[in-house]
Amino acid sequence: MKIAQNVVRLLKSAAEKLKGAKKRQFMAETVNDLGRGGQRACERQLGWCRNTIRKGQLELKSSVVCIDYFEGRGRKKAEVKNPNLLEDIKSIVEPDAQADPAMNSDRLYIKYTANEVRNQLKVRFNYPDSELPSRITINRKLNENGWHLKKVRKTIPQKKSQKQTQYLRV
Repeated sequence: MKIAQNVVRLLKSAAEKLKGAKKRQFMAETVNDLGRGGQRACERQLGWCRNTIRKGQLELKSSVVCIDYFEGRGRKKAEVKNPNLLEDIKSIVEPDAQADPAMNSDRLYIKYTANEVRNQLKVRFNYPDSELPSRITINRKLNENGWHLKKVRKTIPQKKSQKQTQYLRV
């Protein structure tokens, strides 16, 4: 089955403007109007997923709309898995935090790296390795809470400079 190019553009444009159950219903009605072979034609020429089309057809047939649960998708934050994680990190980092010496920002500088904080969580609070977030996640949590790692800059010796003397030319 071949769908005309102008109809393909029109159907793609209409489908992009819809979301969720309304989009599935539109896709199912389009496929039903095309008749036999419509699912495969829409998959090839419009780029629609056949599973989505089938879900829409079932919704049309049963008149029961499936609810999308987007909030339940994805990885949960580290604080959800370990509710005391931020407090434990704070108890490790806070005693040694220093303010910005130039007072240009509200940042607090710490002398611990994310790996060291991770090791301290294991030692002090007995977190098993499987429950601890990665080094990158701990580093992100440190930065989100205003703690930044900064090497302490030691004093730089002044360069020896000699007074320039004028030479007499003869």
